[in-house]
Amino acid sequence: MIGNRITHRTADGVRVPGTWRHAFICNGGTYFLTDLFIYADGLIDCWGLVTLDEFEKKLRSGWVATSLPDGGTASAHHLASWTFDEPDTWLTPELLLAEVRDTIDELNDRPDSTGRCLAAVDVFLAERTEENRSAARAAYLAIPETVRHYALGDMDRKDHPLQVLVAGPGGRLPQDPEERVTQEEYDEAVAYFEERHRWRAEAPSRVPADGTAHSFAPAVKLPHSYPQRALERPDKRCLRNDYPAPLILDDVTYPSVAHAYWALSVAEPEARVSVVTAETGGKAHAIAAKATRRAGWERTRTAVMARLLRTKFEQHPDLAAFLLATGDATLLYDDANSDFWGDNGGRGRNWTGRLLELVRSELPTDQARVD
Repeated sequence: MIGNRITHRTADGVRVPGTWRHAFICNGGTYFLTDLFIYADGLIDCWGLVTLDEFEKKLRSGWVATSLPDGGTASAHHLASWTFDEPDTWLTPELLLAEVRDTIDELNDRPDSTGRCLAAVDVFLAERTEENRSAARAAYLAIPETVRHYALGDMDRKDHPLQVLVAGPGGRLPQDPEERVTQEEYDEAVAYFEERHRWRAEAPSRVPADGTAHSFAPAVKLPHSYPQRALERPDKRCLRNDYPAPLILDDVTYPSVAHAYWALSVAEPEARVSVVTAETGGKAHAIAAKATRRAGWERTRTAVMARLLRTKFEQHPDLAAFLLATGDATLLYDDANSDFWGDNGGRGRNWTGRLLELVRSELPTDQARVD
């Protein structure tokens, strides 16, 4: 649950809401008590921004620790250190991942696992078939076990009516398989939900008429890589500037955006030819780095890059289709050579990612259709 733990980070000038929770990170054999920061666009800061898939790998590897060894060394950075003595933990990688997924849904005003369960219960109450009851029971069991007691938000009865309802008369309670539900208990649970339904129907809607305040697609991270050849089926590497997608600009053919950018940056015509004919985008950068920049380059470089990216995706509809498929996701572009062009773990300005998002917004959806 988010509660009052609200924070944010700024990406492309947009405040991305987030929250945080305590966690242990195991680094060098020491368990550091720290915070995980979870953001609405699906990025998690666990000593570095990672995507949800990358976070799962951090969990599986033990970097984000859900089990603590007896005798292990712990640290709260500069506050204290101690040794674990019979530590008792209740999270598993699966449970923590499920809770983080729920948090991302909650930050986006989307139904989390609890909301999906209660929606399944509504379907069952509208049509009380065993198939719908089974679906409601499965949805209840999909709620992380650590928060399963409070799906109804009823601190007095907790989830007992919900457990009885999804079990049915004669069924076994999910939390207590040894106990069977009586008809009387079941009738009370049905009455509870009918009364709850009436109360909800009378309560005023809190959803704005024109939709929720914010919605974020999962962020797409473009790690620094060195693509050597065009892919038969483009993936996110095709969004990188050194991806081999030739573009024609002012009657000159450049092997990639990187070749074009660095060629246009140099002052000497001879150096420009060497940049254009470089074997890779990385080598084009290396050649240009030794040359003199054109006068006023820092002022014009962003406009030049925007023009190059527009040209790339106008001339390569298959790559435009992939860019469009990222929806409204934040594009985080890592660039080991530049904190101006790269996001670089939140340290850079991410201008390449921001310009990719701009070009994406300008693409007509029919232009990028691929048969």
